Amino acid sequence: MVGEAVDTNPPTPRHTPPPMRIASWNVNSVRTRLDQVLTWLQQEQPELLCLQETKVADELFPHGAFEQIGYHCAISGQKAYNGVALVSRVPLEDVQVGFGALLPGDEEAAALSEQKRVISALVDGVRVLNLYVPNGSSLSSEKYPYKLAWLACLRRYLAVQEEQGDPLCMLGDFNIGPEARDLPDPARDTGGIMASPAEREALQALLGERLTDVFRVFEPERGHWSWWDYRSGAWERDQGWRIDHIYLCDQLLECATGCVIHKHTRANPQPSDHAPVVVNLAWPPEEGDGPWDDDD
Repeated sequence: MVGEAVDTNPPTPRHTPPPMRIASWNVNSVRTRLDQVLTWLQQEQPELLCLQETKVADELFPHGAFEQIGYHCAISGQKAYNGVALVSRVPLEDVQVGFGALLPGDEEAAALSEQKRVISALVDGVRVLNLYVPNGSSLSSEKYPYKLAWLACLRRYLAVQEEQGDPLCMLGDFNIGPEARDLPDPARDTGGIMASPAEREALQALLGERLTDVFRVFEPERGHWSWWDYRSGAWERDQGWRIDHIYLCDQLLECATGCVIHKHTRANPQPSDHAPVVVNLAWPPEEGDGPWDDDD
């Protein structure tokens, strides 16, 4: 139309930060599964992969293999059992190992830290806490009260971490199916190990109002598993459990764009019995994207 003003300077589209991809994988021996882990890293290129059950003493950890593909590692391991690692292609800052890093005067925390199950670091301003929660074995085992004590200690640890103020991503093998939809046969499995009321209550107590299971934000239905027992043909029958979790504080949850389980890795030759779980975060957020950017 004649005389109609034409905008020759349309607004510039807002920039969306590229995703930060953080993954968790219980590899059930990093040296046995090394080729599989390296292949997966090269295919998926996450910024950070958190490993559990590395099962190797620190002096024997295969740093060189990861460095050859552009990753560096922070580790806390022991021979044949347990072990956690952070495998990153971005800088790891303020690496902390064990409960004692935040609970220096807690004698129980020191004793529980003898098993190598806890490691954390700051990654681009996010505190990533990688955990391998004890299994507990059975309700009648002495390992069951150990598991509950460990979870209670984790709750104390998280209270201190919250005071420090860093946004938190807590992830790992929790050895707990939080709800019926996380179990293959709820009628049979509820009340037993990994699904007992005490374990679930301890998990919910440490999560509180602060941390959210990000996988369930994107996938509410049952039938999604992260662990298939080597025994009883669990993989062939697709009778797994969802016991590998990623929990986010509200600040990070606002930035989450997806969370998936890489089930296909369980079909590898000589696989881990767990599959990787991956969260995508649009981090760091643009200014004004969330309530934490307010000046008041």
